[in-house]
Amino acid sequence: MNFVKRAGLSLSGRRSRTAALLGVFVVICALLLGGFLLRGAAARQEADAQRAVGVDVTVGRKGLTADLADRLDVPGLVHRYTAELPVRAVPRGFTPLTSGGPGAGGGGRRERGALEVHGVRDLGLLLPFSYGSTRITSGRGIGPGDAGAHVAVIERRLAERNGLAVGDTLRLRSTGGRRSAVSRIVGVFRDPTRDPARPMPSHMLPGNLLYVPMATARRLGTGPARVDRAVYRIGSPDRAERLHAEAARVLGGGGLRFTVNDKAYRDQVRPIQRVGAFADLVVHVIALAGALILSLLVTLQVRERRGELGVLLALGEKKWKLLGQHVVEVAAVALPALALAALAGALGGQRVGDAFLDHHGDGDTDSRSSSSSGSGSGSGSGSGTVAAGAPDTPLAAPTVRVGPADLGRVAGIALGISLVATVVPGIGVLRLHPRSLLLDAA
Repeated sequence: MNFVKRAGLSLSGRRSRTAALLGVFVVICALLLGGFLLRGAAARQEADAQRAVGVDVTVGRKGLTADLADRLDVPGLVHRYTAELPVRAVPRGFTPLTSGGPGAGGGGRRERGALEVHGVRDLGLLLPFSYGSTRITSGRGIGPGDAGAHVAVIERRLAERNGLAVGDTLRLRSTGGRRSAVSRIVGVFRDPTRDPARPMPSHMLPGNLLYVPMATARRLGTGPARVDRAVYRIGSPDRAERLHAEAARVLGGGGLRFTVNDKAYRDQVRPIQRVGAFADLVVHVIALAGALILSLLVTLQVRERRGELGVLLALGEKKWKLLGQHVVEVAAVALPALALAALAGALGGQRVGDAFLDHHGDGDTDSRSSSSSGSGSGSGSGSGTVAAGAPDTPLAAPTVRVGPADLGRVAGIALGISLVATVVPGIGVLRLHPRSLLLDAA
């Protein structure tokens, strides 16, 4: 009789044992599949978190220009970056704030360069905006797509003083009076810094700060376009060394200020990595435990069927066919178990992912700076630019999906366990003589 047919008859004739074996296989396959799904979801969420949160690196140096900052935008290393070019400007058609308060001085006295204008490439990367201390209250910020646009983002107090809102036109003039710029207000932000109690120059008041694209700042500037600092977002802290080496090569090591702030990364990405490592451990432990448990079950079954094996060997059946019969029996149980595990993963996998991968990214917000400085001399303005606390960057919900690759891995491990669980104990029994098997069975 064909050994495959014998395997089918054996399974149908021993239904209780077949059901027990099926139950064990369902548990093993479900746990294996859960480990793979959790590992895949953690890897996807980690990649999303690296793009959304990442690590902010602030680079500064005397003589830093926008062109040099652009050269540090290394493909594959830097996700986003922005440079910050500060210039002074004179308002046209509206009144700047004064240190005496919004209502002081009547119509207000126009000082020379009363406005602090910062040219940026990506406003959201500036640490006050990235870490939530300064927020856009109306409209939007400035992004890389605004490089050639005539737009501006102004502070709430300046907007209220002059009755300005999103969509209004803002006219500025350089301090020398030779060049001017006309920009459309696309956003209003709120700076939490309070107005100073003592008199100060107008351009130092937090309400007189506004942001424009780099091209507009260059047009309004009267001197060399020196960038104050540049902020680069990279995927993980271990990439900071590569960026530091590139900065030293492009900018030179002397006077280089290189500050790494990875608090947000540690608060939101490291827990996801721990979940991925836990999922890997689950897969290995379940594979080993499954092989041991099934080997024990198959060993017990083989020992109970010594008489059957002895009769078949006495009738001239080949030993490899007897082993093949047991492999077919176990594999035939593993396939429906895999289907049941896939169904369970599709129904409950997302809940498990939500339980293990908290996508809210609730990092603590303390008052300490957790930045680590790279090599380089100088502790100028760049050292005070690192904000404390974690940015309010919500991560996307973890996506748990059962894919063909995951099912293929589980099927491969399940079949491997089947082979180990049947061949290893089967060889020990079939090495005996048929007469010995019949005598032991009797």
